[in-house]
Amino acid sequence: MLRPVPFLLAALLLCAAPLSSPAWADEIEDSLQAALDAYRDGDLALAKEELDYAGQMLSEKKAAGLADFLPEPLSGWERQDGDTQAMTAGMMGGGMSASASYSNGDTRLEISLVADSPMVGALAAVFNNAAMMGQMGKLRRIDRQKVIETEEGELQAVIDNRILVSINGPAPVEDKEAYFKALDIDGLEDF
Repeated sequence: MLRPVPFLLAALLLCAAPLSSPAWADEIEDSLQAALDAYRDGDLALAKEELDYAGQMLSEKKAAGLADFLPEPLSGWERQDGDTQAMTAGMMGGGMSASASYSNGDTRLEISLVADSPMVGALAAVFNNAAMMGQMGKLRRIDRQKVIETEEGELQAVIDNRILVSINGPAPVEDKEAYFKALDIDGLEDF
């Protein structure tokens, strides 16, 4: 007797539920429907392939939402969006990332966000241990957030034990602090 994994079963049940409007149809829904059809036809390989594809598209959609937390450029600065991606298990253990570069003509910095990666989970343990944090650099607080300032002047913080914020580049640390303060920390915690 075939027993689908719980995720497969949940996704198939989701596909079976009628949607209230055909306007909701999109590539993710099409892939989920194809998985359900393949499952009903007994083609488990295709069902899994379609579910994996839908899962990757959902991850990409969520990763695009992470980029919304990158702050707007401060007065006199310009922003250039960087990569936003859902990372596969081979890329830092999975998760998602978003980044942007900021410049004001004379100097620049980059902000990167990495969320829901096992690598960040491991780093969160360091951030919860003051002695270990002190070995990584200068321990600081910015707007009640624990932040490490590395010897290279990079600011690093772990938000909600699952989102790594890194602000680096040749900009003075005061500019990096201003950008850290511009982050929507409450929104990141709810992401």
